[in-house]
Amino acid sequence: MKIILIGASGTLGQAIGRQLGPRHQIVAAGRAGADVQVDIKDPASVRRMYVQVGVFDAVVCAAGNVHFGTLGEMTPEQFSIGLKDKLMGQVNLVTEGQHRIADGGSFTLISGILSQDPIRGGSSAAMVNAALDAFVAAAAIDLPRGIRINSVSPTVFVESMAVYGPYFSGFKPVPVDDAALAFAKSVEGAQTGRTYQVV
Repeated sequence: MKIILIGASGTLGQAIGRQLGPRHQIVAAGRAGADVQVDIKDPASVRRMYVQVGVFDAVVCAAGNVHFGTLGEMTPEQFSIGLKDKLMGQVNLVTEGQHRIADGGSFTLISGILSQDPIRGGSSAAMVNAALDAFVAAAAIDLPRGIRINSVSPTVFVESMAVYGPYFSGFKPVPVDDAALAFAKSVEGAQTGRTYQVV
């Protein structure tokens, strides 16, 4: 399969590339330093990416920004970071890509554990993650031509604990390669409308 991997240079993106790369053609996509450049917040940028790539079989997203901060200090502009980037950015990938992806292709999006197990300062992330999982469940009903869609909802990664550990007190981190397996399950499997929890 020809797979577009958004966020290929990140910790998770690299793990997904290691997992899927030996069996598939990976097209790395990102804001910089990738095979193709894309800003998922911008539908026009997403369209340009798809035109540049041509025919493809799957889209995997391991990217999306949110702002962390206590609810009392959050501004509408800070909430909009996650809404425009992680949420609508991934929705853009699907809405623009559904007309270009091969029959029977798949989209795999990234959400996260905070929708189910929130932390202090994580209200924006929790909201966005829950919205993504709901979008996946609903979009699976509407997508034509046997196109599938799933999300992967991981907990914090072992590799990220040096930075994020203080925010995830009491959480058991998982190796990023475990999350990469869930992406492979989505891409290479047959299920749709699912959220794969990696905890």
